Amino acid sequence: MQRLFSTFADGPPGAGLLIQRLLVGAAMLYCVFAAPGGTLAAPPMIGALAGLLLIAGLWTPVAGCLAACTEVWIFLSIPAHSFIPIVLAVLGVTLALIGPGAWSIDARLYGRKHIVPSRP
Repeated sequence: MQRLFSTFADGPPGAGLLIQRLLVGAAMLYCVFAAPGGTLAAPPMIGALAGLLLIAGLWTPVAGCLAACTEVWIFLSIPAHSFIPIVLAVLGVTLALIGPGAWSIDARLYGRKHIVPSRP
């Protein structure tokens, strides 16, 4: 993961990424529970998994790509409400390209480590 991103943004940019991850993840989870008729189809369930990963900031590039692909799948299969899946797909791609930010599990697992050499 560290090879994908030179730094994990912190400060205001990191807060913006956190807000974006929370917004996209929550919207994808909401789409599962707001499905008409209570049917649990595969695309919204896969999207919910991607949404949970985005909220946690775990495997963000993979989760963003998965979210984008799932939302395109939903757009192609249910073209009645096409605006929301397209917006979520674009936001998923941006998260996959920008990265998770400093406030994520990815940053804790794969961020730069400060190694202090021991003295003999």
